[in-house]
Amino acid sequence: MECISVFDMLKIGIGPSSSHTLGPWRAAQLFIKELKDSNSFNNIENIKIDLYGSLSLTGKGHATDYAIILGLLGIDPETIPVEDISKNIEVVKSTNKLNFNNEKEIHFYFEKDIAFKKTFLPFHANGISFNAFTNSNKITSTFYSIGGGFVIKEDNDKSKKNFEIKCAFPYPIAKGTKLLEYCKTLDKSISEVVLENEKSIRSEADINKEIKRIWEVMLECMYTGCHTEGTLPGGLNVRRRAYDMNQKLKGAKPYSNPVEWVYSIRDTEVKFRQIIKWVSCFALAVNEVNASLGRVVTAPTNGSAGVIPSVLMYYLVIENHDGNFEDIKKFLLVAGEIGSIFKKGATISAAMGGCQAEIGVSSAMAAGALCELLGGTPEQVLAAAEIAMEHHLGLTCDPIGGLVQIPCIERNAMGAIKAINAAELALDTDAEHVKVPLDKVVNTMWETAKDMNTKYKETSEGGLAVGVHLTDC
Repeated sequence: MECISVFDMLKIGIGPSSSHTLGPWRAAQLFIKELKDSNSFNNIENIKIDLYGSLSLTGKGHATDYAIILGLLGIDPETIPVEDISKNIEVVKSTNKLNFNNEKEIHFYFEKDIAFKKTFLPFHANGISFNAFTNSNKITSTFYSIGGGFVIKEDNDKSKKNFEIKCAFPYPIAKGTKLLEYCKTLDKSISEVVLENEKSIRSEADINKEIKRIWEVMLECMYTGCHTEGTLPGGLNVRRRAYDMNQKLKGAKPYSNPVEWVYSIRDTEVKFRQIIKWVSCFALAVNEVNASLGRVVTAPTNGSAGVIPSVLMYYLVIENHDGNFEDIKKFLLVAGEIGSIFKKGATISAAMGGCQAEIGVSSAMAAGALCELLGGTPEQVLAAAEIAMEHHLGLTCDPIGGLVQIPCIERNAMGAIKAINAAELALDTDAEHVKVPLDKVVNTMWETAKDMNTKYKETSEGGLAVGVHLTDC
């Protein structure tokens, strides 16, 4: 069975897209590894890249070309200073040379050596082929970016297994029914079952360290977005809104860092309208950072990165002022597991399933996680996830200009509000009377994805993407 860790679902990377930016970045790193494993790396003289399908149609707006170059330079998306991205790209463009894996210089012509081919490869909508040339040979390797930063090869495994993940959980979970079975037989909550699986591949100290790191990136992302003015790059001239919202909502208590900001928000007015605005503000902030090639956490993707942190932040600043690391840990463990169920049973790639696969899944993840923190039973937790996804079924992916901005940024705010509503509905639901179990909605989402017209799957060939033009903006 495919073994997906919470830390595979929640990965730190650079925006704006996990499938179109982080995935190709990782694919470039994997290609370098292949060349080294075959002792071919030192003989490479130049490289050409072919992008297929959705990677080609919206690759420019998603910075796919930038991501590939950064990966070939040997730079890691988790650690690169964001301000260095443009500098590295400009060096390649101006010199027509690429410092391959930071080890050897090869000729590389940015505009010519990356080809955007609109044809789709049969295996997956996001295909990328690397062609490396020696003085007498050509080495070609094709990867597929399947969403959430996951990368596979067609000959790897027909069941969508990620070849980077090799582990065996004591409690393997592919469906919600199996997860509930473990909760019942072990007499544990969902977060406790997930923790037992995680402890089989790393120490609890390492788990805590990584969860803390993920939350710190999420919090920093919200903070940065709420304290940055201006217009987003890309040509749509989208004005950042989180800054203005934060200015209007924040109280009189001063702060100078993200942690102090959390405490200051707890002192503000919390009427219904203010709560909606705060949650929306948090979500918008994350995805404004994402849209500007900032550092975010896939949750489960970059395009849907704002839902989970904004709902968790809601819990910490509105619902429970005594919320602590243990609450954050439980929330992210539950969210990660729900996300993995959707990945195994359907997809988290908008290029395969439309936006239901991104915002829908992230809303389900956040709804279930919040439900557990609010005292929900395992059955109610899965009911919350089901409710959230049920009301995102059929959601299309139609980014204007191929940018992760309109309607993507606002959709994170909507997904977050729906997640909170779904959690509350589930808490007042008798699990015995649930008509639609989680596994049924996962299957329905996948069937809906297969029926959806390709132009609504991150190609910018339908919906708002053709209804609204750059000139309108």
